[in-house]
Amino acid sequence: MNLEHICIEVCNLSKEVGLFIRTERLSNINIQVEVKGLHDFVTHVDKTSEQKIVDKLSKILPEAGFIAEENTSTKKGDKYNWIIDPLDGTTNFIHGLTPYAISIALKENDEIILGVVYEIGLDEYFYAWKNGGAYLNGNKIQVSDKKEIKNSLVATGFPYYDYKRIKPFLETLEYFMVNSHGVRRLGSAATDLVYVACGRFEAFYEYGLSPWDVAAGAFIVQEAGGKVSDFIGEKNYIFGKEIIACNNLVFDDFLISIKQIMNN
Repeated sequence: MNLEHICIEVCNLSKEVGLFIRTERLSNINIQVEVKGLHDFVTHVDKTSEQKIVDKLSKILPEAGFIAEENTSTKKGDKYNWIIDPLDGTTNFIHGLTPYAISIALKENDEIILGVVYEIGLDEYFYAWKNGGAYLNGNKIQVSDKKEIKNSLVATGFPYYDYKRIKPFLETLEYFMVNSHGVRRLGSAATDLVYVACGRFEAFYEYGLSPWDVAAGAFIVQEAGGKVSDFIGEKNYIFGKEIIACNNLVFDDFLISIKQIMNN
């Protein structure tokens, strides 16, 4: 299997579907919104985009199954499965804000081997394949070289349905507001992760996320030289609904801070 070739095909697919999403945003003043759950929204653009992605990926790798946010396909592959978010940042999209992104990862058994995140607002496609490094619009990227949290810019996301851990989460905001360059909340976890990969952020953390939010971006961070874990330093960040992603120099200290606050 030529992972580099497949990765480029997925980048081209993402840009094609991204053009559809951008066009829909510009041509529809009032986007029709359905409510899936508390603060959890979906539009016809999400569903149509996912169908376009599934149809094309089915041709690129016919034997692969899908783990897709809108359940456009429930096919499960024996070895390969695509993990898809057709529009990460739907709330931003609804309100005419950026960023919002397409996120696509390929899982071989239990390992991610390819990831693509296309941030539509800035027309930036981030991508990586196993042992191939990470790239932004054709240029190789790597995580930043900041060594301390005090010199780091931190990204996070606010929980939108699971508020059981809201008190310790708010404590983390206070801690990083005081002890870093600042905290940003963009509204797209996939974008936050690739911004860590290219050095715009030093660290990102969030809980309550789904596999399609993080699979591609977390993989790209790792191929860019960063580290990723759950809140206790283990590897259950794709399906475990919590994630830390940092450059390799601040990771240990950042993990200690999250452990002390979030796991009390």
